[in-house]
Amino acid sequence: MGKLRPLGTTLLAGLFLATLADVSWSTEQAQQRQAGRDVKQTTRQSARDTKQDCRAANQQSNAACRQDKRQTKQSGRQTARDLKY
Repeated sequence: MGKLRPLGTTLLAGLFLATLADVSWSTEQAQQRQAGRDVKQTTRQSARDTKQDCRAANQQSNAACRQDKRQTKQSGRQTARDLKY
């Protein structure tokens, strides 16, 4: 009976350590997602500014300005993906 106690303690300690690894991964993953959301939010404003600047300069058609905005947003999405994965 005396030998079961150290085995139970070892098993309990092992489960505890395994749980800590999951917690740290979850925290890291949450930080990556938050960084991705921050990049996307910044990209949205940047895309708006790009389109407004394009229209104010009146150098391109509205369709070309929309395309510039799309490209800006797409590059932001890719940056967010690179952060998360």
